[in-house]
Amino acid sequence: MTDTVFVLNGPNLNLLGTREPEIYGSDTLADIEAMLGGKAREFGLEIDFRQTNHEGVLVDWLHEARSTGAKAVLLNAAAYTHTSVALLDAIKAIGVPVIEVHLSDPATREGFRHLSYVGMAAVDEVKGLGARGYAVALEKAAAL
Repeated sequence: MTDTVFVLNGPNLNLLGTREPEIYGSDTLADIEAMLGGKAREFGLEIDFRQTNHEGVLVDWLHEARSTGAKAVLLNAAAYTHTSVALLDAIKAIGVPVIEVHLSDPATREGFRHLSYVGMAAVDEVKGLGARGYAVALEKAAAL
């Protein structure tokens, strides 16, 4: 196992800061990455921070986390959280702890967001804390 934590971000998160800031906040993904880099150093960890709009790429990255011996994965699968059996199967297959991250709290939003395929296999979740949720999830990963 390495001291690397993969931080994987799904569809539309590249638009953070301008996309529905009343729901997702005004921090950009670059802001979150910079904040998390500093936090990772405090824990003696490295982060591998990525974003894609493509479901299969997220699956490939989860497999890569396994093959490189990552300590953990922080996964904000965004809308794929609620639709992707492929992500559920990948999380179950890799043997790397996955912590589910959400900027908002899906349980307080539309009904279709209440189901989390990611959560069915994740070891923990952090939701509703905005950008700070990534730091909370990293702290949980450090404790694993």
